[in-house]
Amino acid sequence: MKRDRLLLEKLRNGEHLGFMDRLTLVLVLSYPTVVAMLTSVMTEYIDAAMVGRLGAKKAASIGLISSTMWLVGGIVSAFAAGFQIQVAHCIGARKEKEARALIRHGLILSLFFALLLTSVGLLVYRRLPFWLGGSGDIALDASRYAVIYILMLPIMQVSRTTNGMLNSSGNTKVTGAISVLICLLDVIFNYFLIFGSRDVMFFGRSIHVYGAGLDVMGASLGTMLAESAGLILAVRYLFFGNEMLKQRKEDFIYDRKGIGAREHRKEILSTVRSELDKAVRISAPVALEQVIMNSAQVMITRIIVPFGAVAIAANSFAITAESFCYMPGYGVAIAATTLVGQSIGAGRKKLAGQLAYTVTAVGMVLMTITGLFMYIFAPVIMSLITPDAGIQTLGASLLRIEAFAEPLFAASMVIGGVFRGTGNTLFTSVANLISMWAVRIPLAAYLSMRMGIKGAWIAMCIELSVRGLFFIAMLIRWKKNNTQRLRDGAGLRT
Repeated sequence: MKRDRLLLEKLRNGEHLGFMDRLTLVLVLSYPTVVAMLTSVMTEYIDAAMVGRLGAKKAASIGLISSTMWLVGGIVSAFAAGFQIQVAHCIGARKEKEARALIRHGLILSLFFALLLTSVGLLVYRRLPFWLGGSGDIALDASRYAVIYILMLPIMQVSRTTNGMLNSSGNTKVTGAISVLICLLDVIFNYFLIFGSRDVMFFGRSIHVYGAGLDVMGASLGTMLAESAGLILAVRYLFFGNEMLKQRKEDFIYDRKGIGAREHRKEILSTVRSELDKAVRISAPVALEQVIMNSAQVMITRIIVPFGAVAIAANSFAITAESFCYMPGYGVAIAATTLVGQSIGAGRKKLAGQLAYTVTAVGMVLMTITGLFMYIFAPVIMSLITPDAGIQTLGASLLRIEAFAEPLFAASMVIGGVFRGTGNTLFTSVANLISMWAVRIPLAAYLSMRMGIKGAWIAMCIELSVRGLFFIAMLIRWKKNNTQRLRDGAGLRT
């Protein structure tokens, strides 16, 4: 048995896990999720870089709409989290049949939810760029990019739910590999869809390459095709390849004589309602958190729009470039949710606290390193995204401002993953609400009037640091309370 599976078995069986065991678990589960998150950002980076070759206005059209797309994507992820966390708890408690039922019901409900979001999106996508303050010269391209993204929502929703469930089982290597494939396919599809037919030099010979010439619409269409291919592989592995979660005949067989078809349907509907109720209670605060976070980004975009197309493009590209630094934190946060969730399901709160400290330390170390890298190579990073010198210079200065917040930003992300693993998603939502709207937005509005777009990014850096310190304080308090309850005889395995 592989090292990670052996350690997860020890976790579920109530066996002792020393510091090196916990560190090994965190690293082994984290690195595939870090790769997955980085390749996800690579997809956005490729879209931005290719569209950036089309000029500042084309780039600004994606920059205008991107914050709203992040908002919708966050809601999609939140709904998936409601089932992901339940699966982790079931696996930790060795309720594998219930976990498999959650998979079936969760995927169906996720699809219905995504179709509802798509219906709403198709009603508003034409007006959306103007609501965000965009001018007519970039609004048309922005709406074209948005409509493909909206049509992609069912694919995204089922994909996020599927990958979340695989991660909950500790099988992060498969999701990581699929993410890498999606990134490679996105490069290929974008190459042929964004640009028109052209002659290219290949080893000294001119070759005619056919292209669709769809501009910004080609970028979102390429991503849609790549995500579709990844989804097919993920669903196939979830249902047929994962030993713990793959569907079995006995999951679908019932005794008609003993229970009756009607009573069986009632039992299934009752189970689904219970699962959906719990999923909503878990995911609603996560969705609220995403709305808070991303609506604040929409507000920041509104603050930046008056500074012109160069500022809009620099802001969008800098956020994409910065994602390379904080995606390791998100990857570790996913591992945190899995490990803490399974520990809670197994009734091991003391171990959950120990793992929480370990993942937080790993996340902060990783993002300190990536923050330093971003500060040093900011001009090079921006030059890879856009050939526009003005955007490069402004974007590099924004990245260097943000680099100072990366360690504490890591703390807030990873600790958020810890609390999601416990099923307590309300805390992070409330904390982010206060942090974003009471600190970042007012400070960004104030500083941007005096320092332009750099003022908005300084406000972001300050807010992320404050948020990180608060999350660390809450983690210490949570672990201390768990330890005290165990001493008082809570009766849980350690």
